[in-house]
Amino acid sequence: MVACYRGFENVVALLSRCPFLDVNQQDKEGDTALMLAAQAGHVPLVSLLLNYYPGLDLERRDQRGLTALMKAAIRNRSECVAALLLAGAELTAVDPVRGKTALEWAVLTDSFDTVQRIRKLLRRPQIEQLSQHYQPEWPALPGLVAQAQAQAQAAPSLLERLQATLSLPFARFPQEGGVLDHLVTITTSLASPFLTTACHTLCPEHPPALGTRSKSVPELLGTAPPPPPDPQPPQVAPGPRALIPYQSPQGVLSMCPQWLQPRDDSSPRPQAPKIRLSKAPSSPRQHKPESRPGENRRLALPIWRYQELRMERRKQEEEARRAQSQGKMG
Repeated sequence: MVACYRGFENVVALLSRCPFLDVNQQDKEGDTALMLAAQAGHVPLVSLLLNYYPGLDLERRDQRGLTALMKAAIRNRSECVAALLLAGAELTAVDPVRGKTALEWAVLTDSFDTVQRIRKLLRRPQIEQLSQHYQPEWPALPGLVAQAQAQAQAAPSLLERLQATLSLPFARFPQEGGVLDHLVTITTSLASPFLTTACHTLCPEHPPALGTRSKSVPELLGTAPPPPPDPQPPQVAPGPRALIPYQSPQGVLSMCPQWLQPRDDSSPRPQAPKIRLSKAPSSPRQHKPESRPGENRRLALPIWRYQELRMERRKQEEEARRAQSQGKMG
């Protein structure tokens, strides 16, 4: 969790090899590693968790009922939202407190980029260029060619000339389905030479799609560890049974002290042990000054060790002075 929150990608990649690691473990607030990475905006960590951690629960909720998708939408993490949706996160899931979906939370928190990204994914719910059946052809190309040929044959009108002369080229975002969009789609497709020599997909028949749970790399390779068995309830015995070893009466009585064992009347009965209590000698009585009836009875101040040493040193100095004065007089 700390590595996902801080963005330590190497640590998360190393922990993916631990077979007994619970990736869905929650802290005291109910957050998982995926929630912390998604709301922090660490896109590589989110992709690493989705692709290399089998058994990752995308719909795990925290104490407020929010999923990782809702947390990323609230924080305006559009790339993390797209990765979660293409991995199979449920877009129609609502929180139990306010009953809002991830898209509604994005609108409520003014996450404009996330709203635009979700709407774009809803229009194109599948990454078609990652499929083997994708044809690198621009669907709008024949219509644009026919329109250009028709405009070339006809003479431009005065209004068209004025529009072409007075129009200013402003910078704007790439048009969806336009030339730049088609260029990016072709260069990132499986038929592109830019990706054919660099990477290899494990499931070309099932490209990422919106709302479809994709398998992780260990699951596709068959190296994922088996899921832990469900905890079984403890078996309760039909009745309390206690196994007590058999002991003869003589053996049991031999463990008792001798004065508690039963005796015959003829045998002499031993006397019970006598216990004598002796009082410790009292310390010598210290002299306490007697209080006079007219004095104010108050507690005396304690004398500390350093005060006693100071008083002794002063007495020694006074005695030394007296001895010197007597020597001079003599």
